Amino acid sequence: MEAPLLALREVTRRFGGLTAVDSVSAEIGRGELVGLIGPNGAGKTTLFNLISGVTPPSAGEVAFQGRVISGLRPFEVARLGVGRTFQNLRVFPNMTVFDNVSVGAIRGTGLGDALFSHGGQKARAISEVTTEMLAKVGLAGLVDELAANLSYGKRKLLEIARALAGRPKLLILDEPAAGLNDTETVELAHFIESLRAEGLTILVVEHDMGLVMRVCSRVIVLAFGRKIADADPASVQRDPAVLDAYLGAGDE
Repeated sequence: MEAPLLALREVTRRFGGLTAVDSVSAEIGRGELVGLIGPNGAGKTTLFNLISGVTPPSAGEVAFQGRVISGLRPFEVARLGVGRTFQNLRVFPNMTVFDNVSVGAIRGTGLGDALFSHGGQKARAISEVTTEMLAKVGLAGLVDELAANLSYGKRKLLEIARALAGRPKLLILDEPAAGLNDTETVELAHFIESLRAEGLTILVVEHDMGLVMRVCSRVIVLAFGRKIADADPASVQRDPAVLDAYLGAGDE
């Protein structure tokens, strides 16, 4: 039996007296597209931060491709094959679209090696990857545009392109549809489905339940830091514990 790509083992994160993530265990297999949902304060973004190395766990461990990655720094986790976007956009507004995505490609190889070895071969490879990813997200015609001049929806795509440029084995999307209109959300759903069809493993936090239920084959639900459900979308929608957790809850 193939080992999971990502394994969370009793992962816990405390901030003083607050337990944001409480003994969460879960596995994600290669090629899965899994949604992570929960009401306000459920601990979803904290869990993403634990996976990507932004925050170390207080207890438990995160394993990626069979290797424990708890305690590694974010750039080390990224170089192992974990790419992510953020709930609050993190693009470089005064850099061009091309240069923003190049940062992701460089991260995948290491800055020194990328720029100064093999007579520029890696630098050319970075340029090729950047061009490929911009075309993939539909921004090929905006390579010289400053990121600050893009619409909100296009900046979302720019951040995804940057994450993809690192050639991740696991892509973590933190509320990719937030701030998008209905047309942009439908286009995003098609794009996420296309990435899964290519074999990419994806974990997505999203408050747009229509998007989650459409694209995800499995949904994990958090409430007050604990996992309360982990099943297919239809089963999750009928789960009494999930319905109770969402009753009267606002969006995060």
